[in-house]
Amino acid sequence: MKNYDFSKVIDRRHSGSVKWDHFADDEVLPLWVADMDFQAAPAIQEALRRRVDHGVFGYAQVDDGYYDAIISWQQRRHQWTVDRSSILYTTGVVPAASCAIKALTLPGEKVLVMTPVYNCFFSSIRNQGCGIAESALKREGDSYVVDWGHFERQCQDEKVTVFLLCNPHNPAGRVWTREELRRMGAICAENHVRVISDEIHCELVMPGHTFVPFAAVCEQNQRNSVTLCSPSKSFNIAGLQNAYVICSDEEMRRRVDRVINIFEVCDVNPFGIEALKAAYNESEEWIDDLCQYVWDNYLCLKEFVACRLPKVSVCRLEGTYLAWLDIRQLGLTSDEATQRLLHDGKVFVSSGTLYGQRDGDGYLRINLACPRATLEEGLKRIEKVLAYI
Repeated sequence: MKNYDFSKVIDRRHSGSVKWDHFADDEVLPLWVADMDFQAAPAIQEALRRRVDHGVFGYAQVDDGYYDAIISWQQRRHQWTVDRSSILYTTGVVPAASCAIKALTLPGEKVLVMTPVYNCFFSSIRNQGCGIAESALKREGDSYVVDWGHFERQCQDEKVTVFLLCNPHNPAGRVWTREELRRMGAICAENHVRVISDEIHCELVMPGHTFVPFAAVCEQNQRNSVTLCSPSKSFNIAGLQNAYVICSDEEMRRRVDRVINIFEVCDVNPFGIEALKAAYNESEEWIDDLCQYVWDNYLCLKEFVACRLPKVSVCRLEGTYLAWLDIRQLGLTSDEATQRLLHDGKVFVSSGTLYGQRDGDGYLRINLACPRATLEEGLKRIEKVLAYI
């Protein structure tokens, strides 16, 4: 370990940042959108400097090194053997999800999701003319589990043709186990439901947990799935617009590739290519240190809430850098709490209703990927508003 310093506070205001410049009021502290306040790994910064120094930024061609980096990373990091022919590149995981849904469904069919779940899943499904089938996750202690009976009944609906999986799960913080993924895959295959697995948070795994790619579990899962991935979330390079799809089934891959071209999200910029290679080839120690820092921030949050906010509880974090707070004992809706925090505390967090009107209400999502000082200031502002309700 090199013990990278993630405590440095960087002023991101007025830099064109969605996270920091969303509000005109500079007093607002943002702990919302999944965007880290850390500088990219040194190897990524150096790779981008070299590319800038070249001075010519024309249309980019994805080279052998790009594919080699993905294949090596997935094998080394996740023990998943990926064939080069199964990889497609595109601009982002959300566009890739929309393309995969369009490729694998007909208008009027349904896509199954496990709620509460990443808000863009809902828009991606609706934008392709499909209905949404929901299977609510069950609270069990300080975490969530799959309601297997309901999940299977939803898959048995003949209109449900695709299951859109979030692995690791945002916002519930689950890192699905191999056995859970195997069971999901078996139920889907038995009911002729294809699986699209969004694995953008796959490197953000907390101590004691291991990420398993859905397609790496067994041959059946691999044949019946499309995987969406990118270093963008884990390495804080989302603005460089680069992601990739892995699909071993030739017919499904052909259909997804066709939609990627129809939607014209088939070109990527040269900086994204170089950043991916530097992330996967040279930044493994950086991501390990990052996960430890996020974990320490989570422990800080847990201790603060336990001591200062007795009516609030924190769900267990297994993966992602997004904490899921249960505020149901406060007697406020998520939207009410979010607005009070913004107006009275000058701190902005995500309302749980973004991730499901029914299954997300009563919760807040907080971004932990920031320097400890930033998190501590945010928590003080949250206490000021919520402690006496």
